[in-house]
Formats: sequence, C-alpha cells, structure tokens
Amino acid sequence: MKRTSAVLALADGTLFEGEAFGHLPEDGISSGEFVFNTALSGYQEVITDPSYAGQIIAFTYPHIGNYGVTPLDDEALRPWCGGVVVRELSDVPSNWRSVGPLEGFMRQHRLAGIMGIDTRRLTRHLRAHGALPGAFGHAEPALVLASAREARGTDNTDYVSSVSTPVAYERGSGDLHVVAFDYGIKTTMVQQLGARFRVTVVPSSTSADELRELHPDGVFLSNGPGDPAALGANSAVVEELIGSVPIFGICLGHQLLASALGATTFKLPFGHHGSNHPVKDLRTHRIEITAQNHNYAVTPDSLERGMISHVNLNDGVIEGIESLDHRCFSVQYHPEAGPGPHDARYLFDRFEALLRTGKLEGV
Repeated sequence: MKRTSAVLALADGTLFEGEAFGHLPEDGISSGEFVFNTALSGYQEVITDPSYAGQIIAFTYPHIGNYGVTPLDDEALRPWCGGVVVRELSDVPSNWRSVGPLEGFMRQHRLAGIMGIDTRRLTRHLRAHGALPGAFGHAEPALVLASAREARGTDNTDYVSSVSTPVAYERGSGDLHVVAFDYGIKTTMVQQLGARFRVTVVPSSTSADELRELHPDGVFLSNGPGDPAALGANSAVVEELIGSVPIFGICLGHQLLASALGATTFKLPFGHHGSNHPVKDLRTHRIEITAQNHNYAVTPDSLERGMISHVNLNDGVIEGIESLDHRCFSVQYHPEAGPGPHDARYLFDRFEALLRTGKLEGV
C-alpha cells in the first residue's frame, strides 16, 4: 500500500520522517504532548483511555495492530488522545476476537497516526528531555514544525471537563451504593465496581451537596487526564466529603484525594505509562507489578493528613496513600489493569470491606 509521507516535529525542533496512517486531517496536522507507552499489548485500551486527552501516544513496542480491534476492549466511547505513533503497523490482524484492523478503527474515530518512526530514538529523546509538545502530519514539514513550536503541554489545563460524562448513569447491582466521579473513568473500572456494588457514575462537576442527595455508602474518584493542580474546584469537593463517607481513588482520583488531604503535586519528567511498574505495599511488604498512566505525582513530604501506603520501586514515586481516621485511600496505579497485570485488584475488595465494616483494613 502506497502511503502519504509525513513528518513528526517536537517543540525543540527535533524532526522524524514517517508515513501517515489512520485519519488524514484536512489541514494535515495533529498536535499535542508526546508521551511513550511501554506496554507490549493492549494498544486499543491505551488509545481509548480518556487519561490521554491532550497527548500523543508513542508505542515503544515495534509492532502495533497485529491482533486487530474489538468493541470489548474499548475503555471509552471514543479515543481522546491527539494521535498515535508507531514503528510498524500490522495491516492484516490475526485474532479470533478481532472485528477489523486498527487503522479502520482510527479512521472511524478520526484519529491520525504516523508510522515508520524510529520510536527508539523518539523514546530516548523524551526520556532525556521530558514529555514535549509537538505535532505530526502530512502537511509541509515547515508547517508541521511551526505547529510543533506553538503546541502546548498539559500543564495548568483542565481536560477533565471535556471527557467527563454529561449526565449520570447507573451500572451494576448490590446492597451497597457507590457514587463514582467521572474524571475520565475507564470502562474496566466501572465493570470492577459494578461487579460489587450498585454504581452511579456522575459528572465531574457534581457538587458535594448533589452527591449527598444520592445517599452513597461510598465514593469513588476515577482516573482522568491532565494537571491536578488545574482542578481546584474538584479537589475542594473531595475535601468537603472527606470524613463523611468512605472514599477510594485511582490515578487522578489519587492525586485529588492527596490534594484534599493537604498535599501538592508535581509533573514527572516523562511520566509512567506502561504495564510493568513494580510497586511496594508498605503495609504488607508485598511487591505488585502494576499498570500505570500518569504524568503527575504527589510531592514527597507534602501530605498533611494520612500516610503513604505504596511506593514505586523504580523511582520512589508515591503510589498510594491512606487515612484510617478519614476512611479513605487511593493509589496512583491502575488496579483494574486494562491492559496489564491483575496483582492489585484486591484493592476493590478492600474498598468493599471498608464499606461493610467501616474500617480501613487489609484484605
């Protein structure tokens, strides 16, 4: 198949040559903040994770698309990322679950991609210089470079409002009722909660008073995109709820809970994006292999209330916090793990035990 030539440009002027695939935008340019993901599989779940809003995903695994796509693997109704970068695209998928090729999926959702990129070089550059804004496309290289220099990162930007559900909806059943804030919630999270509780998923803009009117037994704070420091109103709602109802947070929800407990956040150089990060549970000393997707983290020694429960063994980043007095806990990584290992799914059982006993204990 003859493809259209394309270029990828970073804001610092670094250029890469490749070929366009997926949707071809009319102006020939897609822009955003470039990050790399080290997962060996699960590209569809990664692409449809709302936490990637405002970002362009570069896959370090060299072959992407080899097992096609299926609606069963969607983590949202559509992709929210700004584009996809791969070394080699598999045109002919081979898997019994597949309903079509990745490229067709991307065209359907008007998502642009660039292939033939030296993703090893790109990854090494991002590791050395941090996540960088930029652009790619089949427009004239000078236009792509100009767009790259004007592109912005995710700092101080609220992406949550754009990815959150506009209306509340319910899933699951059970004798316990959990209200989940949708900051960009993944389908797998809703499924894990729905297998244990009656879940009401509410917009991110829901106030504390509106939430109380739903009479929840517990509150869940979901994952989501962007800079937690730009979400002061959301953090204020969480702070108002602390102590009055048990709370469990994941990823962005973890950062918002930490902020409500007095902590600050900072941006990591190139973030954690992959399915193989080792995390230590400081309470049990158990080591979990975890799936992660975040560019921001809780600042060490900034937590005013509560305690650190988990740490990343690669770089020491805070991976979990808890407060026994306030009956709340959270983790930076993804225990629902879509894609990724299932080592941490016990945390959903821990949340259920908290709701049933009123005590934050191990499971």
